[in-house]
Amino acid sequence: MSLYALARPLLFSLDPETAHRVTLQLAGFLPYAAIPPCPVRALGLQFPNPVGLAAGLDKNAEHIDALAKLGFGFIEVGTVTPRPQAGNPKPRLFRLPQAQALINRLGFNNVGVDAFLQNVGRSRHRGILGINIGRNADTPPGRAVDDYEICLDKVYSHASYVTVNISSPNTRGLRDLQQQDQVENLLARLSVRRERLADRHGKRIPLVLKVAPDLETGQIKAIAEAVRRHRIEGVIATNTSVSRDGVEGLRHADEAGGLSGKPLRDRATRVLKLLGSELRNEATLIGAGGILSGSDAEEKRAAGASLVQLYTGLIYRGPELVPECVSAFRAK
Repeated sequence: MSLYALARPLLFSLDPETAHRVTLQLAGFLPYAAIPPCPVRALGLQFPNPVGLAAGLDKNAEHIDALAKLGFGFIEVGTVTPRPQAGNPKPRLFRLPQAQALINRLGFNNVGVDAFLQNVGRSRHRGILGINIGRNADTPPGRAVDDYEICLDKVYSHASYVTVNISSPNTRGLRDLQQQDQVENLLARLSVRRERLADRHGKRIPLVLKVAPDLETGQIKAIAEAVRRHRIEGVIATNTSVSRDGVEGLRHADEAGGLSGKPLRDRATRVLKLLGSELRNEATLIGAGGILSGSDAEEKRAAGASLVQLYTGLIYRGPELVPECVSAFRAK
């Protein structure tokens, strides 16, 4: 039995947000995981392995060095917004252990981009770092793109790639940015902004779009076309779901927020496959959602993902999930 398996009952006896905080603090005391390399070229970058940490676990970029010890091929931090915000009222994070799932309605709680970048600057990590950006909850919908431009300007020189999060269900109106006209406007403006930043900094940082698992086929096709038109390098499929399929009747299943974990797997993989059929290798696909085993990671790879990201699977399986997923890619 792994050390995490022994510690999990104690962690699960704590409030989920408290357990989250304690786990991140304890991660700094772990030894470095010895994971044989499984190099992957994607987003124009060389990844030591294809298994990454999804955004949301380290919202404020305070634990990059500790999390790097787990052997990830890349780490994504955030979501960060231009101004600090407290997020939604507590309680706002719920475990559904029978389904190996979580529901969260955290609401982009973060310290704001300036303090966030101070934390990034203190990190000694020199691996691939993704920074996930969003809008403040009190920013009027008509000004949403302004928030993304502010964040892109500030994080550009600190990131290996930048993820544009338009798919969290916990900021009112955010998912409206996935509608055809709005995603077109967003990506058009960010694409122009990125070209100016590339000229200024002498390097072109890849842009990645994070989408929801609850999209209809027509929406997915429209997003794929916008990604292609504006030369966006990658898409993460997917964020959390507002569906409650697979958790009906369970304690906390009726809580508002985004569902993640095992019940999300098939919905996320469906979106991944559709994006793959539309984009046909014109953008890197990153599989996320419901990865709790090496076979789940292999399923994402078979559906078109060059990279995968973990979050809820780590809560239920612990650090051993990382080398297991790397091994699944290596065995392809």
